[in-house]
Amino acid sequence: MYSLKNKIVKFIATAAGALFIGNNALAQTAYYIDGYHGGIWGHYPDWNTRFMADLLKSKPKWKINIELEPETWARARAVDPAAYADFKALFADQSVNGRIEYVNPAYAQSYNYNISGESIIRQFSYGIGLVKQHFPTAVFSTYSSEEPCFTSALPQILKSFGFKYASLKNPNTCWGGYTRGHRGELVNWIGPDGSAIITSPRYEGEDFAQKSTWQTIAWNNSPQYVNAAFAAGMQHPVGMTLQDAGWKNGPFIGKGVKNGITSIYTTWRNYFGNIAKNDARQDWKLSQEDIQVSLVWGSQVMQQIAREVRVSENKLAQAEKMAAMARLYAGYMWPQAQLDSAWRTLMLSQHHDCWIVPYNGKKGDTWADKVTNWTASTNAICDSIISGAVSAINKSGDGKYITVYNTTGVARNETVSVNIPAGGKQYVVFNNKGIPVPAQLNGDKTKILFNAQVPPMGYAVYSIKEQAPATAKGAAIALVDGKYVLETDLYKIIIDPARGGAVKSIVAKALNNKEFVDQNNARAFNELRGNFYNEGGFKSTTDNPAKVEILEQGPLQIKLAIKGTINGSDCTQLLTVAQGQPRIELRITINWKGNPGIGQPTLPNTYRLDNPKKAFYNDREKLLAYFPLSLAQQKVYKNAPFDVTESKLKNTFFTRWDSIKNNVILNWVDVTDRDNKYGMALFTDHTTSYAHGEDFPLGLNIQYSGMGLWNRDHTITGPTTINYALVPHAGKWDKAAIQQQSTNWNEPLLVSTNSSAPELAVRSLITVPTGYEISALNFDGKDLIVRLFNVGVDNKNSTVTINCQADKVVLCELDGRVKQALAASETKNGGTRVNVTMPKFGFRTIRLVNARGLKQ
Repeated sequence: MYSLKNKIVKFIATAAGALFIGNNALAQTAYYIDGYHGGIWGHYPDWNTRFMADLLKSKPKWKINIELEPETWARARAVDPAAYADFKALFADQSVNGRIEYVNPAYAQSYNYNISGESIIRQFSYGIGLVKQHFPTAVFSTYSSEEPCFTSALPQILKSFGFKYASLKNPNTCWGGYTRGHRGELVNWIGPDGSAIITSPRYEGEDFAQKSTWQTIAWNNSPQYVNAAFAAGMQHPVGMTLQDAGWKNGPFIGKGVKNGITSIYTTWRNYFGNIAKNDARQDWKLSQEDIQVSLVWGSQVMQQIAREVRVSENKLAQAEKMAAMARLYAGYMWPQAQLDSAWRTLMLSQHHDCWIVPYNGKKGDTWADKVTNWTASTNAICDSIISGAVSAINKSGDGKYITVYNTTGVARNETVSVNIPAGGKQYVVFNNKGIPVPAQLNGDKTKILFNAQVPPMGYAVYSIKEQAPATAKGAAIALVDGKYVLETDLYKIIIDPARGGAVKSIVAKALNNKEFVDQNNARAFNELRGNFYNEGGFKSTTDNPAKVEILEQGPLQIKLAIKGTINGSDCTQLLTVAQGQPRIELRITINWKGNPGIGQPTLPNTYRLDNPKKAFYNDREKLLAYFPLSLAQQKVYKNAPFDVTESKLKNTFFTRWDSIKNNVILNWVDVTDRDNKYGMALFTDHTTSYAHGEDFPLGLNIQYSGMGLWNRDHTITGPTTINYALVPHAGKWDKAAIQQQSTNWNEPLLVSTNSSAPELAVRSLITVPTGYEISALNFDGKDLIVRLFNVGVDNKNSTVTINCQADKVVLCELDGRVKQALAASETKNGGTRVNVTMPKFGFRTIRLVNARGLKQ
């Protein structure tokens, strides 16, 4: 992984050789998971294949578990074909007694908790496919990782790929976190949908190693660890280290006997299937907050990586869906090779090393540089696919027709924009029935904004004519007592320039005129505040007045530029609200002067690897955007891949490695009052951390600048730009459709201008029940694949309508196994209607065999 870690663990492993416990028949026996982690991207020396093969031959009692990037094997075959063939022969025995188990075939070993659920599925799908190209007999029984590559929804994903077991241990590489300890040797890890998988947890007595911020005492089967397990009644305790590829330790804990304990090397498959198969198991409904992980959230390099990955995830989801619509509607050739290339570079950008050691590598070719290049490639491919799909459905180009595409499973009613045709000054937009729709020019009069209503997974066509629009009422703005008052049909919002442009009030008109801003809190709403430790301490945007510039003033949309400062650096916030739109959208750009230190300072010469206190853990002192809410006895909900968690944390704060709390915001966090009567959701355009406590308002991490992992200074090198949005609502997150609104924000309506109108002015490919999302839509050969996610409704039989024809419809697992045939009926227009049952937070994959479009 990284050179410093190599040196540390090489030293530890050398010392451990003298401590290893061998195979003499003594009273107490423990087990040990050894093997290799890494690969061609993380590091994999060309000699490593020969090294593993020769050692396996010379040490017949050694067994290994491998977590090697699937792309590694192509190079291994090319540079040392004999070693590759020897290793392949040793790998061939995939029985429970075999000596090699592939425990993580994910394409790029992502952390998983920081990316979309669909991305996790593709990591396994592409990775398993590539591993099987090299090792056709490969069996994937157990998921295990040397890093904290865990997320709560893994049980259903793993089981659908055919996995039987999992491990929640990462004893030797806990730099980025670990899972919460749990009583017992085995558990049934139960995911949010109810799926259960037999799992080895981090034991309740698996303490952190002394003078370490990267290990638990299970890393070398220490007597302390094994004896604690025996004392807790465990019959078959197991320790683990997956060595970094390139380490020359061989069997990691050597051989011999220590303190009357014999340790035996095993694969996870053998451990679960033979050794511990009859041992007691408790059910554990693992929460996302039981995955206690942390990175250098708020640093510019982390923001850059997380934002680039999020943009590519969103684009790729839309590109696949648009290509599927175009194939069914217009015979568009399915771009499988392009999609494979786009997924490859996106998956590589999700590699855990990109996120934890972004500065590693040569100048110009660090992990951060790689992510920029990889995601740029993904984006270019996606743009090409979307453009091709649009051209296939409708002839693109300047013209009087506008087609608006919706790639989500719900009907949308939102503001979109197109360039103004050349030659005119005033325009009116009409729907397909010839009725004018609300519209306005943008601020610089280069685009026309209009309200588009689009059916689920489909499109709607509009026309534009050069004529004077009728006078319309709607969103408006006024200056009252020095404050800017914004009004739409949904909100009345007051901006106070004297306090740096903070939001003084948000009244939700449709929610009984509920005031959402806590008027008595010491922090202002949307205030930016943080500790500039070299420049006098805490500074805030409220320290100085702001200038407000009106960019758009209705009747459809209002946009303000709030121009203030933070510690002498210019800070501009764009605030946008639209008629009928529940989202309040914000975009922050800070043009930094120099590289100010922000957060808790690390004093000179005080950073030590073994010191659990780290400045970057302390979110209280980072630059946060604050959102004090007038909600009593607040509760917090937050989404995760294929999950939503109700937080049990009293607060999100910690300052030590051994006290990590899961304060990660993937897409959104939602704060409600005690009774879930009212709430406000915060959406973010990248994975980062949030702040909240019983005496601390909701906050979004905007900036950290200072010491990160491995004594690396995470500096400010340019402007900071972040997009986020706020959604006041009534009811709990599921009743308020917060997840769907977040998806709408991530998959915006797509707009094209057309020289001619299509034959059908409105089309919808798929209609799903309320609370269902279309996670993926693509083709496998001639078969249409539809993956649905139940984000918010109780388990029930639901009807899904797909407006295409198919020979048959089946429910499939992620590894291609047919789970069951689905009874399908024909709709009036010749489409396909099926009933699907899945639990809340479950997903289902539907295959329509030989799918084809309907005749118009």
